[in-house]
Parts: sequence; C-alpha cells; structure tokens
Amino acid sequence: MKTMSSAKPAPVPSGPADSKAAQSGEARSSAVMAAGTLVSRFLGFAKTWMLAAALGLGSTVNDTFINANNLPNLIFLLVAGGVFNAVLVPQIIKASKAPDKGADYISRLLTLAVLVLLVLTLLVTLLAPSVIQLTTQGYSPQQKALAVSFAFWCLPQIFFYGLYALLTQVLNAHGAFGPAMWAPIINNVVAIAGLGMFIGIMGSNATNPHTIDNWGPFQTILVAGFSTIGVVTQTAVLLIPVFRLRLGLRPRFGWRGVGLGHAAKLSVWTLATAAVGQFAFLYVMRIATIPGAERLRLQQAGDPAAAFIPGNAVLEVASQLYLLPHSIIALSLATVLFNRMTRASQDGDRAALRNALSHGLRTMAVATVFGALALFALAGPLGMFFSGNNRLDGVMLAQTLTILALSTPFMSANFMMSRVFSANEDARTPFFIQLVLALVNLSAAFAIQFLPFDQIIFAIAILYTAGNILSVIVSATFLRRLLGHLDGPRIASSYIRMGYAALGSALAGAVALWLLGSYNPDGYAWSDRTAALVTIVVVGPVMLAAYFLLLKLFRVTELQDLLQPLLGRLRRSTAAGPGTGPQADGAAEVRRAPERATVSVDTGLIPRISGEFDAESFRAGPDIREEDSFPYGRPAGSEGGYLPAEDLPSTAQGGLGKGDVPLPGRRTYQGPAGHNPYFPFGGKKKK
Repeated sequence: MKTMSSAKPAPVPSGPADSKAAQSGEARSSAVMAAGTLVSRFLGFAKTWMLAAALGLGSTVNDTFINANNLPNLIFLLVAGGVFNAVLVPQIIKASKAPDKGADYISRLLTLAVLVLLVLTLLVTLLAPSVIQLTTQGYSPQQKALAVSFAFWCLPQIFFYGLYALLTQVLNAHGAFGPAMWAPIINNVVAIAGLGMFIGIMGSNATNPHTIDNWGPFQTILVAGFSTIGVVTQTAVLLIPVFRLRLGLRPRFGWRGVGLGHAAKLSVWTLATAAVGQFAFLYVMRIATIPGAERLRLQQAGDPAAAFIPGNAVLEVASQLYLLPHSIIALSLATVLFNRMTRASQDGDRAALRNALSHGLRTMAVATVFGALALFALAGPLGMFFSGNNRLDGVMLAQTLTILALSTPFMSANFMMSRVFSANEDARTPFFIQLVLALVNLSAAFAIQFLPFDQIIFAIAILYTAGNILSVIVSATFLRRLLGHLDGPRIASSYIRMGYAALGSALAGAVALWLLGSYNPDGYAWSDRTAALVTIVVVGPVMLAAYFLLLKLFRVTELQDLLQPLLGRLRRSTAAGPGTGPQADGAAEVRRAPERATVSVDTGLIPRISGEFDAESFRAGPDIREEDSFPYGRPAGSEGGYLPAEDLPSTAQGGLGKGDVPLPGRRTYQGPAGHNPYFPFGGKKKK
C-alpha cells in the first residue's frame, strides 16, 4: 500500500512557452477532432441517403439489413463495450506513462483483448441464426433466411469494433487524437462506394424495386459485404499511426498480476449500467421488427395497406437526424464542463458544482432548443430527402421525426446531469436511474407489441420521447439530494426565453416552407429529393437568422457563452500560427501531456436510439491536468498522472448505498479528508 503524505506538493513552474504550447496543442487537437466529426457526420448522412435510394426507405430488405447491421455494435456494447471502456481503457492510459511507454503491458493487454474478441466474434457469428431468432419477432422463414445471410456478413464487425476502440486509446494515450476521428470517414466512403456500385449495377429501388424474391448473394455482398469492409478499413487505418509510435507492440502472453480483475471489481456498477441499458434497447429493437414482418405478409397478399406501415428503417433514419444537435453540441460542451464539475466535486463545493451544471444546461439549450424546433419544422423536407424518392415513406419518416424532435433538449439535459454523477465518482446512482428507465422501456415495449402494426414505430418514438423526459425528472430528483437545489428559476427563465426565440424562428420557417409548397402534397418541396434539399438549404438559414435575432431581442446571454469557446479557439489558432515570435519556437519543443480517456458516452444512461456505431464513443476527453486544475501544483506520486494505483479504494460518496464501498473513480484514495495528494487543497468536503 502506498503511503500518502499530507504535505502539499511543490508547485510546478509554468512559463509562457508551456502555456502557449498547451493552448496551441489543445486548439489543434480539438480542431482536428471537430473537423473529423463533422465530415464523418456528413458522410454518414450521405450513406443513409444512398441506402434509401438503393433499397427504399420502406422496403423489407432495408428493414432487414439495418437490423442485422446494427447487431454487431449492440452486441459489442452489451457484452464487451463496458469492459473495454471502464476497465481496459484506464489500464492503457496508466501503462503509457511507464518508462517503456507501456509497450510490454499494452502488448499483453492487446493480446488478451484480441483473443477474447476473436472468441466472442466467432461464437456470435456461428450462432447467427439463434441471434436473429432472439432479436426479431414475426419474421417469415424467407425474411429470417435473408436476415441470417446479412448477419453472417455483418457480425464479424464485432472484432473490428473492439480492436478499433483499443487502438484509439493507445493513440490517445500518446497524444495522437486525429486518426481515430478521421478513420470513420474511410468507413463511410467504402460503404458509399458499395452502395454506389449497387445502384450502378442493380439500379435504384425507384426504378428497379428490390424485394426478398429477387434478392441474391451478389446484392448481399455489395450492401452488407461493403459495410463490413468499411469497418475493417476503419480499423486497419489506425494500425499505421500506432506502428509510427514505435512501441514495439507484439503478441505477449501471461496475464497474471496485470490488475484487470481488481479493475473490473471497481467498475462493476459502470458495467452493470451499460448492460442494463443495452439489454433494454435490444428488446425494444426486437419489437421494432414486428411492423416490417407484417408489411411483408400484406405485400405478398396484395394488400395495399402494406404501404402505410413504417418499419425499423424509418425509426433508424429519424433517430440519426434527431441525435444530430446532441452529438455536435451537447457532447462537446459536456466534455469541456466536466473539468469544472470535477474540480468542484473534489473541493466539496456544492455551489460551484451546481453553477457548472446550471451553466451547462443553459448554454447547451441555445443549440438543442433551436435544434428541436428546426427538426420539427423541417421534418417534411427532411423526410422527403431521405425517403428514397417515395412520398409516402417521406411522410412516415417526417411523422416519426416530429415525435422525436421535441425531446432533444431533454436528452441532452439528462446527459449533462449525468456528468455530475461522474464528476462525483458516483457510479451507483446512474445504475439505479438506468434501472428505472430500463424497466419503463421494457414494460412499455411489451405493451406496444399489441398495438396495430401501423402504430408500433410511432409508439416506440413516443416511448423514446417520454423516456428522455422521465430521465430528466429522475436524474433531477437524485441531484437535488446531492446539490440541495438545481438553480431551477434561472434555468427555467433561460429555457422559456430560448423557447420563445425558437418558436418565433419556427414561425418564420413555417412561412418560408409555405411559400415553397411544403404544406401542399403537390408542392415544390414534395416534388423530389432535390427540391426537398433546396427547401432545407433555403429555410434553414432563415430560421437560424430569426433565432439569433430573437435571442438578442430577449437578451439570452448564453448565446455568447456558446460561441465564446469557438471564437477563443480561432483566436488561439491565429496566435499559434507562423510569426508568433520566439515563444512559438520554444513551444514546439514542449510535449503535450496525453489527454485522459473517457468512459463511452454509450453506457446506456441515455437510451441509445441509433444502433449505428459511433466513433465518438471512444474518443479522448479534455486534459484534466490543466494548470488551473491544480492551483497548488501537479500531484506527486510515482505515476504523476490522471489515474491512481489499482490498490487504492475510491473517495466516491457512493450515491445510493454505503459510502465506503470502493467505486470506479479517477483518483482513488480513502483516508483523512484534506490529505489526498491527487486532489487540490483548500476545500473541505460538505456533508
């Protein structure tokens, strides 16, 4: 057991060169990551558009493929995702600080992980028929055979998702953030190429309808095969920068004493939270397969009612659109504010922790409230654009999107609130919150399956919306116990003023949409996908300009808070450019400290809507070791880093249950208050 000294660590001087180097390095890595994310998102939507054009949004083949293609990610997150992010990732980060940069330890860890992934992938792939049986409901033998065929091609992605996650953290641990954010772009390009070949050879669904009856192995290769090849390429690309690290990684066996067992025990609540959330989502996805199966039966019987039944492909596309404001704004903002929350929690300063949460909720709402109203207003053109040129499918997509859109601020607010529990090193409370949400989802999904088939997808969308609202209520209940109150009047005042501004923006958009014929079935906006895109491009900026104007009118100061980091980053980038003086030359010699690793944003605390694999789930977070994070200097110790030794229990309060039970945390120490060398001094824990 390590001995903890109560003496303050000696301050570490920091010159201007160090400061400028840190700022320029942070700006560069943030800019690279943000650019990669935006390009990847754009290509992801291009792939979604191509898939609808190739197979049709409301086709049985598309429903079947999306279900099979989502399985690898869902199974990985259910079985191994929590272990990778809560157990293996911290081990990689800690090992990278060793004199050999963790070469021996990481080699053993990668060898073990690769073997486990291989066994898991082979087992699940061989059991593909059983997996399809468990994750679908009502499939006919013909549709089940097609699903199994897709699954055999898609399930090997499990191995490459896991390897991608590990390689990403090896790179992050050594200060290389760009490759992991740009690699998914290649994945999307490969998938788009396969779909382009499909359309070029087999024709689009609009000109040559693709059904189960005329589907063959070659079509499966172009769609499912290229999807898997894209994931393989995404992972293979990361091997190049990993090799450039010159770590000397090689297969190494012998894992006794590596500390994984103890780390897993400390992370048991995080693992349980992820498992409960993914299991509930998997069951909901099983219910979502019912309408597509019924539609196929009606089509084969020649019943025209089949065209009015939306399938899980409609839910998938609507979910991707609905997640956009959250993934672009809320995730980034929550990651930045997590540092403030962590410092406040370590100092026992409830007021500062409450202020950080309030600031995050209000600033984030500037984007998410507008995003909700914009998606609601533009649901029609968006539905038509992603419909595969089928108006009826576009209408059903628009209806689903309108249900999901208005809950966008609630989903992002719940994510921000969950960061408070993480900052407080409390892994139990999120588990109980997730358990409540999972029980609600399971009960509601069980009841939904008995609804008319044409209402099931809409009912699931309502379930997601209700779940997002409920999650905020439940999280707020637990947070009030921790923080006393949540600064409710100020948050409510900001949200109301933003709501008025967004409503005015939506009215301006409604007028523009009316002029473009969006409310007329024969209007310009519904004529084809190109017209729908033009409508979006024209109306979107009108709504945004009206929103900014009304925010100024209603004196919503959070707008400046949202834009300030971006403007500051641009100023830092300019200052760090050529000609900044001798300090810039000296700064180039300062090596940026590796950023910490974060637990996946997909732990299940927020019900996962889209089964699409998201590379952001495995990206690095901000450097917690900023100068202002340690007013009394950097923490001392043999590791000198973000994570502690494994033999030290946690300081977490524990949320529900006993407070002295070790929990997964960042700096683990249990001793006299105010003597932990990994925490800043000067604040006393409040009870």
